[in-house]
Amino acid sequence: MDCHHARKTVWPEAPASTGALRGVRVVDLSRVLAGPLCTQMLADHGASVIKIEPPFGDETRKLGPPFDEHGNAAYFAGLNRGKSAFALDLSKPEEQEVLFALLEEADVLVENFLPSTMEKWGLGYEQHLAERYPRLIYCSISGFGATGPLGGLPGYDAILQAMCGLMSINGSPETGPTRIGIPVVDHLTGYTALSGILMALFARERTGKAQRVETTLFDTALSLLVPHAMNWLQSGETPKLLGSAHPNIAPYDRFKTRDGMVFLSILNDPQFQRFCRCIDKPGLADDPDFASNAARLAHREQLRKEIEVILEDWEKAPLCDMLMKHGIPAGPVNTVPEALAHAHTLHRGMMINDSGYQGLGIPIRLTETPGTPGLRPPAFDEHSSIRDSIFVSTPASCSPEP
Repeated sequence: MDCHHARKTVWPEAPASTGALRGVRVVDLSRVLAGPLCTQMLADHGASVIKIEPPFGDETRKLGPPFDEHGNAAYFAGLNRGKSAFALDLSKPEEQEVLFALLEEADVLVENFLPSTMEKWGLGYEQHLAERYPRLIYCSISGFGATGPLGGLPGYDAILQAMCGLMSINGSPETGPTRIGIPVVDHLTGYTALSGILMALFARERTGKAQRVETTLFDTALSLLVPHAMNWLQSGETPKLLGSAHPNIAPYDRFKTRDGMVFLSILNDPQFQRFCRCIDKPGLADDPDFASNAARLAHREQLRKEIEVILEDWEKAPLCDMLMKHGIPAGPVNTVPEALAHAHTLHRGMMINDSGYQGLGIPIRLTETPGTPGLRPPAFDEHSSIRDSIFVSTPASCSPEP
């Protein structure tokens, strides 16, 4: 008798949902950002997600203030809704038995330990889990992967921004290289992991075979270097700090108005001509220095001065409204509170305020199987009853022979 298949597991039922992933069961061993964001998106679209934390908890619970009424940092609350959670020490064989019982019925496992950690615990995918759980899709997220000159080393968002060139193109000559204000590498890695998991689930339906999904912050950070990498490969010129400007397009930058900043994204010559008419300077588009995108790039600073002299008489809101109505992309440079309070934010359902939980909405929309934001993020070890309900003792018929 195979004793591993004799255990009884109690997976929590996902909330009533029409989500595309309803019925998919996910074991989430990840912490901090990329992994938890990935599994939260899976939960938003109907997957049943059990988050297993180490005995000290997910570090993000402590990354505050601010903290919520449960003592969790707001940071944690933005990444872990819709999940059940309990604690295990996976370095202990007896506690691994709980994980094994969950994996009997799981579709996906997500982890972001340092490479070789799972192998050290006897939980490596190729060595231990793949044969034992042939339908298990195993997603590993790490800084650099397990091999190569940087293999096995820890990776954090800001370090990857620095190492992979993102900081070198963010900022101005006055500020010097600057970290992008959100953990953009972690965020995109979460989406990359999500994409890999969905592709692996689709492939499993066709072939019956599961597989490992691997994403790294290093690969993801390099993939963000569009168009700068291709510009360098073609021209040999190292990309420079341009502030908010675009290396290939002008005017594509922020500009001062009477009451604040606006951003103009003028992509082609017809848009520039309409822009000049809208601000009552049609002759600007006829100036040979500004008549084409290439000319505007060559005279970028001169063009900036011309535009800011004109815009200093405008207020940002009516200016942007007028330009957008004429097909010219423009937007006010809003604060975070202004962005979240915008009428279109509310219209798109991108703010959630439900039963005391506030968070950002779901950015992926499906017409037939829409996602639903899950319940508030769990308190530490809140769902220990799931762990305790798993029968992990060896059945009598599987007892070793005397």
